[in-house]
Amino acid sequence: MGHRFLSAVSVAAAVAAAVSLLPAPVLGQAATAAPAAWTPPRTSWGHPDLQGIWTNETITPFERPDELQGKTVLSAEEAARLEQKTAQQRAAGDGSSPPGSVGAYNQFWMDSGTRVVSTRQTSLVVDPSDGKVPVRPEAKAKRDDNRARVTDSYEYMNLWDRCITRGVPGSMFPTAYNNAYQILQTPGYVVILYEMIHDARIIPLDGRPHVDPKIRLWMGDSRGRWEGDTLVVDTANFSDKARIKGIFNSEALRVVERFTLIDADTIGYEVTIDDPEAYTRPWKVAMPLNRNQDYQMFEYACHEGNKAVGLMLRGARAQEKAAEEAAKKPSTQR
Repeated sequence: MGHRFLSAVSVAAAVAAAVSLLPAPVLGQAATAAPAAWTPPRTSWGHPDLQGIWTNETITPFERPDELQGKTVLSAEEAARLEQKTAQQRAAGDGSSPPGSVGAYNQFWMDSGTRVVSTRQTSLVVDPSDGKVPVRPEAKAKRDDNRARVTDSYEYMNLWDRCITRGVPGSMFPTAYNNAYQILQTPGYVVILYEMIHDARIIPLDGRPHVDPKIRLWMGDSRGRWEGDTLVVDTANFSDKARIKGIFNSEALRVVERFTLIDADTIGYEVTIDDPEAYTRPWKVAMPLNRNQDYQMFEYACHEGNKAVGLMLRGARAQEKAAEEAAKKPSTQR
C-alpha cells in the first residue's frame, strides 16, 4: 500500500523544470505502430506470442503537468535531464518522511522506475490532447469527499487500501512498486497475472457474449479477440462500486484495451475508457510494456498483512477523543 506515500506533485514539478515547450507528433502511434519488416513470434496455434513477464515502472506522470500544455514528447536531452533531476531529488529526500508517515522513509521500499517511457511522451494520458482525464465535476467532488473522510470509516477508503482490487484498467497503470505482469496464453484464453494485489484475469477468446447485465464485477467481464496481430480486450459489466484512480465508475463503464507486440521486448498497450456518467468524453492511455524475464514475481498477500485499515481508524478515533477531552478543559487566562 505504498502508493499512499507517493506524491505526483514532485514528479510533475520535475518534468516542468526540466523541459521547455516544443512542437511534437501525435501520441499513441509510437506505442503501437509495428515496424513493417518485423514479424512477431507466434504460438503453436498461430496467435502472436505475448507470453512472459512485462513491467511498466516509469517516472512519466499519468496526466500532463499544466506547465507542459502543448508539448507531447520530450527530446532525448530533455528526458535525460529529467531522469537525472529525479534521481537527485530522490537521493536528497532519502531517509526522511513527511510528518505522520509510517513508511516510505527511503527508496529501498520503492520500485517506481528511474526513466521516462521509451516513447518519451509527457504523460501516459494521450487523449484528450491536453493529457488530462476529462472527469465530470460531480465525479471529482465525490472522489474528493471520500478522500477527506478516509478515516471516518473503511467505506471511504479506496479499494486498493482495502486489498480488494485495483480494477480494470487501473491494474495496468504503473505505481510505486510491484509493476509486473505475467501473460499466459492457450488457444482459447489469455490470462494476465498482476503482481500488485495478486489478481488473475482470465480472458476468453471464443466469441462468447458478456455475462448477464445483472452480474456486476469489481474487474468487469472481459472478452478478447484478435484483430490482425493486436489482442483487443473489451470489458463491461462493472460494479458501480469500482473506481479508476479514485473516480467511481458507473455501470455504463466500457473499457477497450489493445496489446500489440512492436518488437521482441515491447508491447504497445493502449486503453480507451468510456463512462458518460463519470467523464465528459472517452479518454485514452498509451504506454509500452517492457519484457523482463529476470523479474521474479512474488505473491502480494495483502489481506494477510493488512493492519493499516484498523490502525488508521483506531488512530482517528484516538485523535477525536483527545480533541473532545481538550475541549472540555477550561481555557487558561494569561
